[in-house]
Amino acid sequence: MHLGESISTTWQTLRGNKLRAFLTLLSIAIGVFSIIFVMTSLGALQNSIEGGLSALGSNTFQVQKYANNEGGGPGWHMRTRNRQDLTYAQGLKVLEGTTGAKHIGLEVWKFGVEVRWRNVKTNPDIFLAGETPGGLPTNQWDIDLGRGIMQSDLDLNRKVVVLGSELVRMLFPPSYNPVGKTVSVGGRRFKVIGTLEAKGGLFGNQDKYFIIPITTFFEAYGRRRSIHIMVQARSRENFEQVQDEVIGILRAARDVPPGEENDFALFSNESVIRQFNEATGMVRIGTLAIAGVALLAAGIGIMNIMLVSVTERTREIGIRKAVGATRGSIVSQFLSEAVVITILGGLIGIVFGLLAGNILAVALEIDPVIQFGWIGFGIAACVVVGVSFGTYPAWKASNLDPIDALHYE
Repeated sequence: MHLGESISTTWQTLRGNKLRAFLTLLSIAIGVFSIIFVMTSLGALQNSIEGGLSALGSNTFQVQKYANNEGGGPGWHMRTRNRQDLTYAQGLKVLEGTTGAKHIGLEVWKFGVEVRWRNVKTNPDIFLAGETPGGLPTNQWDIDLGRGIMQSDLDLNRKVVVLGSELVRMLFPPSYNPVGKTVSVGGRRFKVIGTLEAKGGLFGNQDKYFIIPITTFFEAYGRRRSIHIMVQARSRENFEQVQDEVIGILRAARDVPPGEENDFALFSNESVIRQFNEATGMVRIGTLAIAGVALLAAGIGIMNIMLVSVTERTREIGIRKAVGATRGSIVSQFLSEAVVITILGGLIGIVFGLLAGNILAVALEIDPVIQFGWIGFGIAACVVVGVSFGTYPAWKASNLDPIDALHYE
């Protein structure tokens, strides 16, 4: 039997058992939908992380007082609560002593500030950063208008600022050039010297930046806080060498005894992505388990509907055998029908899974994705279910006695 005939026969079978067919297709669609929806959503989130959520450029790592995953668990306080801050002086030693780096940036943050221009003000959700000149390339910040932070701005404690694109949009009219204008934070006035190109990203926080010289930050908000050190290696080949160099400088500057672990943490794009994958690993496993249960239920439904089909078409099978149809052709017919049913349900699940996953991505302001690998997995799973649960009905049909089948009423 050709594929076209199998599809036509399958359609007749589905029409003849509408409720049973609907429930079977629904079970398959739910199983495949759950896989495609979750994997599409997680794929979009991972792409967002790889594209900029970590806020680090290529071949770049960051040094902080604590690692991203520190802050809880048994014994955490005993291990890390007494760590000293990373100081600006220690950061300068890294800046001056590291020979293999392309860029080194020192930064410090204050979250949740309100920015004003004339009678316009933002919500208190702006990210204020004190930066050295190397902070812009290591954070992948590209200048759109004006200029970035310069060393002379640090030396003279200038009250100047570079604004993120979203902050520009919130404060100024469309197509307005804010360079040269004065904005204020907490009563302190800053001259706008530049703006950043838009980055976008998860939750829209990538462009709500208010960037000032780090020395100006210290003058306004004090030095009693830990800095971040961002280091960009010249190439992938000397990445680990630069990391070792920075670790050695900081261990000496912080008087870490030989043999003891570092009292600071390093992380890079790769480590952030690895942590994300570890955090979502159980979600993926749980999704596959739920999908497996749904596909198992669908497989039982397929076996049921195919057994009913064998019973209803007993005379047809007898006639086909009487005119020379082989057992193999009968098996092939019923298996192909079972596979067509599962693939039909799977395609429904794939379409709705892609739509739902990418609608979620758009709602989170991240780029939609199509996970071709998981689409292929979903289709393959449907084929496996169709073959597995269609085999017994096909075998039963092929073993019918043609004489008894012809006399079946």
